Amino acid sequence: MPQSPLIDPIVERVERLLLRYDELKRTNDLLTKQLNQVTQERDSLKSRLSAARARIDALLDRIPADATTKDAP
Repeated sequence: MPQSPLIDPIVERVERLLLRYDELKRTNDLLTKQLNQVTQERDSLKSRLSAARARIDALLDRIPADATTKDAP
C-alpha cells in the first residue's frame, strides 16, 4: 500500500528526529562521563590541598614564637 504524500514528510522528520535523539544521547553520555571524571579530579585536588594545608600548619606550629618576633622591626 503506497504512503500518502502527507505521510512521507512526517516519516522523514521522525527519522531525522530519531537520529538527532541518538546523537544527543551519545553526547549526553560522553558529557556525563567527563563530568564524573572532572568531579573525581576536583575531589582529589581538594583532598591534596587539605593535606598540604595541614602540613603547612604543622610546620608553622613548630616555629618558635620568639623566632618570628626577632625578625620583626
